[in-house]
Amino acid sequence: MVIMTTTSSLTFLPVLERIAEEMERTPGRGRAADYIPALAACDPRRFGMAVAELDGTVYGVGEWREPFSAQSITKVFTLALDLAREGDELWEHVGREPSGNPFNSLVQLEYENGIPRNPFINAGALVVTDRLQTRTGDAAGELLAFLRSESGNASLDFDKEVAASETAHGDRNAALAHFMASYGNIDNDIPVLLDQYFRQCSIAASCADLALATGFLARHGIRADGSRLLTRSQAKQVNAVMLTCGTYDAAGDFAYRVGLPGKSGVGGGIIAVVPGRCTLCVWSPGLDERGNSVAGVAALDRFTTLTGLSVF
Repeated sequence: MVIMTTTSSLTFLPVLERIAEEMERTPGRGRAADYIPALAACDPRRFGMAVAELDGTVYGVGEWREPFSAQSITKVFTLALDLAREGDELWEHVGREPSGNPFNSLVQLEYENGIPRNPFINAGALVVTDRLQTRTGDAAGELLAFLRSESGNASLDFDKEVAASETAHGDRNAALAHFMASYGNIDNDIPVLLDQYFRQCSIAASCADLALATGFLARHGIRADGSRLLTRSQAKQVNAVMLTCGTYDAAGDFAYRVGLPGKSGVGGGIIAVVPGRCTLCVWSPGLDERGNSVAGVAALDRFTTLTGLSVF
């Protein structure tokens, strides 16, 4: 079912309908993330996609109103919230380069002195969460409040089952945090940081919620209420890091196929930004070997192909 919010929605609605029909006929949709038990039971063939325009108009196809586990998508918003507070000082503690390694790898940290390659691998996200925690006293709460405000959905919340599942299987993230702490790149107690990080990743939101919440990046740093979160330059920086680092070690292929800044999560969601035009979120739980939604990447590929919209 497609719900049209305003007549301006007509631009993309036929495109979304066509994409949904194509995805329904597509075999081989990947596998749900099985290393997080709370996500393992998701049907990989579920699908939803939403587009949010700059004025807050949002519409979609499939299960675009169904909440799912946002996981690493939330790293974009934590990055923006911290960057707004401390500016370029953040980049002294985390890099802006693609890693070329899996998102939970420890390999590069030792020979790069505890400085993660970028904010979207787990090590980098832990640093950003740590710095936001230092500045707010409740990084996860700050993030949740932001997502509720930007999406207009006050019922967004943490999923306690998912957070508990990640905590029970979080040894590698704990190792990353302890290793970086040994280089002086973590300020808070590790148990506090991990609790904040796992709660952050557990937030459940729909395609509509996340497309709306991402809108400030398409509006060059302007929030839904018209206030400025990021400078235009900072919004460009976040979009640039999303393009080069937002889909784990498949970012080059994503840029090649989709041509938009994007960020994926192992819950099966992907957000994408068309600067100055709109934002998107697509969800389908079946993942490829690199942790990106098979149908999600294909759907965004088709969207840019059919509309001609990309940053290139």
